[in-house]
Amino acid sequence: MQLHISPSLRHVTVVTGKGLREFIKVKVGSRRFSYQMIFYSLLFFTFLLRFVFVLSTVDTIDGDPSPCSSLACLGKRLKPKLLGRRVETGNVPEAMYQVLEQPLSEQELKGRSDIPQTLQDFMSEVKRSKSDAREFAQKLKEMVTLMEQRTRTAKIQEYLYRHVASSSIPKQLHCLALKLAHEHSINAAARLQLPEAELVPTLVDNNYFHFVLASDNILAASVVAKSLVQNSLRPHKIVLHIITDRKTYFPMQAWFSLHPLSPAIIEVKALHHFDWLSKGKVPVLEAMEKDQRVRSQFRGGSSVIVANNDENPVVVAAKLQALSPKYNSLMNHIRIHLPELFPSLNKVVFLDDDIVIQTDLSPLWDIDMDGKVNGAVETCRGEDKFVMSKKFKSYLNFSNPIIARHFDPEECAWAYGMNVFDLAAWRKTNISSTYYHWLDENLKSDLSLWQLGTLPPGLIAFHGHVQTIDPFWHMLGLGYQETTGFSDAESAAVVHFNGRAKPWLDIAFPHLRPLWAKYLDSSDRFIKSCHIRAS
Repeated sequence: MQLHISPSLRHVTVVTGKGLREFIKVKVGSRRFSYQMIFYSLLFFTFLLRFVFVLSTVDTIDGDPSPCSSLACLGKRLKPKLLGRRVETGNVPEAMYQVLEQPLSEQELKGRSDIPQTLQDFMSEVKRSKSDAREFAQKLKEMVTLMEQRTRTAKIQEYLYRHVASSSIPKQLHCLALKLAHEHSINAAARLQLPEAELVPTLVDNNYFHFVLASDNILAASVVAKSLVQNSLRPHKIVLHIITDRKTYFPMQAWFSLHPLSPAIIEVKALHHFDWLSKGKVPVLEAMEKDQRVRSQFRGGSSVIVANNDENPVVVAAKLQALSPKYNSLMNHIRIHLPELFPSLNKVVFLDDDIVIQTDLSPLWDIDMDGKVNGAVETCRGEDKFVMSKKFKSYLNFSNPIIARHFDPEECAWAYGMNVFDLAAWRKTNISSTYYHWLDENLKSDLSLWQLGTLPPGLIAFHGHVQTIDPFWHMLGLGYQETTGFSDAESAAVVHFNGRAKPWLDIAFPHLRPLWAKYLDSSDRFIKSCHIRAS
């Protein structure tokens, strides 16, 4: 495009790339127009003509059969757009939409070798074949659909591998339990009474700070205990009650006999040592048996879940998580019986075994519970919208009329992991019976009220009995939220590795694992012999 301006500034000649000429005659009045105005007008028309040129070029690229470059075409080109009209049928976008909206089955792609594998391959093929709009859209749809299928398959495989990794017992933990069991059998020092006889009265003394830890994981329990005592300002006032199962009792006793945490007081007790739990029918055991039967009947194994090609990968992940052994573990249900297990205590702090304590927890006893039973951190408010966005609707199935009739889906949820329980207030309620009533209702409904764990029935049973505590006391999500910053986690009182990426597993997040690993003694002979690494 060329622009010629006469010396008098009265004529402007525009020569386009096709050799056509457009004349613009500028009439300059004696006093009405200044040369400055004429100059700016020329600039405006220059940009306008460049715009016409761009439109004509787009026409050529789009395959418009009637391209134009004259000023008269400008109105034709702009009029439909300015008036908000749709582009007529047959144009490139409309043709592409028609192709892209047509369904494409998995069978149509099976065995195809002509589908581009990368964007570079796609662009090369389009340029080589000079495809029209429909062919372009068809190739694009085939490539994207194939990538979606492969992404879904890879995502499900990832969920399956994580499920296997998180549900299996690592050989290092198995090794530790075996070596400690052997040590218990040959070394009298590994069979000490815990606590010593003169300290037994402290187990029921409400002047002490009583913590309860239920676990069958010796390594995890050792980290919780060490971090609790090491960060306490008054360790001589701490009483830690460790509850474990029959198979883990001797190894657990051996560990804490050989690794005392004086002046703190440690009690190790197995479930079968509790008279209340070993007599007659126990609701928690009956519920676990029913739950196991129903889950095996309606969920199938992991291979059945993964084989379903119609379900969203997130749904598949949730079903795999439901198969986790922890959801049918007595250790996971035992907290609902704390008033019966510790009939002489008025207040306890219950700890999960996947936490790390980073500050003194004695101020928890100064919290005014206001007559409530459960002091917990709410999980519906906070900067982390992924972890701290949980409400009742996140755990309960409100499409079921039983749930919808009794609860508010927008009500804020709270977290297990570090809870202050007022046992004196608890004994005046029907929380435990409510818990088992709703467990039974869920089993009768084929697990349609909720699918996972002990938190959903806990939300129901403790409904109206929860006292909110400061989020500083309990930071969640370190087992499934990789974006959690180390400095943020380090400033919390208690960090909770809830999720699959437990800190003792190889799938733990490397930048968060040091928060847990700092309480491991790499020089310990049991840790070394079982090749348990701190990093």
